[in-house]
Amino acid sequence: MKATADKPGFKDNEGIEIGLCFDSFVIERWEKDRDVFVDTASGLGATVNVQNANGDVDKQIEQIEYLVDKGVDCLVIIPVDGNVLGDAVALAKENNIPVVSYDRLIPNADTDLYISFDNNMVGQMLGEALVEAGATKVVKICGPHTDNNVSLVSDGFDSVVGENGVEIIDTYYCDGWKAELGGAYVYDNMDTIRQADAIMCGNDDVATSVIRALAVSQLAGVIPVVGQDADLPACQHIVEGTQLMTVYKPVGELAKQAAELSYKLATGDSLSVDTTISDGSFDVPYVTIDPVAVNKDNIDDVIIAGGFHSHEDVYMNVE
Repeated sequence: MKATADKPGFKDNEGIEIGLCFDSFVIERWEKDRDVFVDTASGLGATVNVQNANGDVDKQIEQIEYLVDKGVDCLVIIPVDGNVLGDAVALAKENNIPVVSYDRLIPNADTDLYISFDNNMVGQMLGEALVEAGATKVVKICGPHTDNNVSLVSDGFDSVVGENGVEIIDTYYCDGWKAELGGAYVYDNMDTIRQADAIMCGNDDVATSVIRALAVSQLAGVIPVVGQDADLPACQHIVEGTQLMTVYKPVGELAKQAAELSYKLATGDSLSVDTTISDGSFDVPYVTIDPVAVNKDNIDDVIIAGGFHSHEDVYMNVE
């Protein structure tokens, strides 16, 4: 990076380049994150170099090293597996490149910022919905162990259902966020599924796979299913009656704030962030955005009126 007199080690505000490293675009929402981030950064005068690891952590490490060698002014990372990115983050910091953990915390890496939704609250909302639905025995079909958010969501969920006497009869983890594994679990464990009166899914992509599997046994809409992200299929399932609720995470606001804060880091400006979170070894500045529980009663007000999905698309199969 080209130093300036007032901010040694940082460029002036012209020619700022931000590296944005995605784990993949398999999950629908990530394209929205990318587009808003790039648009916001471009509006500030920065260029964004987007990398996609396609779920391959070794490829993501190579991409981070490439961006470091290229001399980007800030790195924003959605980790495939944050547990193995410590050396890559350290390399960036050795080269005076600030690093942002985007939506998923990179453990023990001392990143310059972590920006995400309140994942514990996400889990609480999922649990509250199932408690209100009268669930007594629940199956959890989660994302992978490698995603730090999975444990945060689970902690929030477990705290709510535990306080309300709900039994978790089985927990399954979908490696690499492969949604089809959730459906396969349902197919292969139908005896367990029939004992449950609700299913918590790690995201809406998994929920969609689970609902398809339930439909084969005429259980779609019989066993309540919850998820997160407010993907279009999930919103369609909610109005159709096969998914109880989802948790909407305003990804546009997350991406916008992340781009603005990354730009500040890239130009050497200080961040006004009062909250920190432990990454296991270090206290990392933490910006959090509240999620919103969405069901059939408020989907029009939150999702459609908010412009996240259109009325035509959401109600495609019921009107």
